[in-house]
Parts: sequence; structure tokens; C-alpha cells
Amino acid sequence: MSAYPVVPDIDTAALSVYNIAVIILAGKEYDMKEIVYVHEPTDLQCGQAVLAMVLGMPVEDVADELDNHRETTLREMKDFFRSHGVSISDERIQVTDKSQLPELCLLSLETPRCWHWSLYCSGTFYDPEHGVMDDFPQSARKYYWKLSFEQ
Repeated sequence: MSAYPVVPDIDTAALSVYNIAVIILAGKEYDMKEIVYVHEPTDLQCGQAVLAMVLGMPVEDVADELDNHRETTLREMKDFFRSHGVSISDERIQVTDKSQLPELCLLSLETPRCWHWSLYCSGTFYDPEHGVMDDFPQSARKYYWKLSFEQ
């Protein structure tokens, strides 16, 4: 289940995922949570940690639902996002500077050790291995897929 409730007639794509907002609809409050950093539980679970951060789910629940406690593929990432109400672009775009990034995106980084999933949201990098950062972790090649919450 997403941390962002399905609310009729609310444009969730226009809501910022990193700011806290309270929406009152029909007398019920919906608290929109900011991204909370999740460190990867193992060296192989960067994908599960990114999914957990975007969706506001416990990382173990993500791994269990994926039935995968190891490396995640791009197909698994896309399918999981889409099945949980997050739109992900089809096109992989190479990037060299953070000024080229959209407000929210999935990152694929060629780090010195391996290819690695990471997350960028409005000027901040949420890297499952390296922590919360102001710039990319050390990486030779960088790619992104834009993320947005479906209406």
C-alpha cells in the first residue's frame, strides 16, 4: 500500500512528494509524507530501498512483495512502481549534472563497485548505500527515469 492514499478528484501529481501537506476531503485528513531515507538492508537491495522510499513502504515488505531479496531488474522496478500508482518514463536518459534532473526520478549509476539504483527528489539524492547527499555519489555513467504519481 502506498503512503499516498488514493483520493478521488485530487491531482496527486501536483503534490510535492517531499513536502508535508494535509488535505482535508469530506472531513477526512490525508497526510502526505515526505521521503524518508532508507538504507539498503544488504549490498544487493538498493532497488528495494528506492522503491520503499518512494512508496513509503517498509523495505522488507517491498522485497517480500517482489519475491526478491537480491538485485532488482529495471523491469521489476518499473512494474512495481506502476502497480503502486507511480508513473515511470519509458526512456532512459543519460545525465552529467544534477541540474538536468527532473524533480523526482529513479537513477541508475555506474559506481566503482557496480551498477546501482538511487533516488533523486528536488535537489536531494537519497542513495541507499551512501546516504542523503547534495550531489551524485561517485559514478562514471549516470541515467534517470522520471517518476510521477498517477492521478
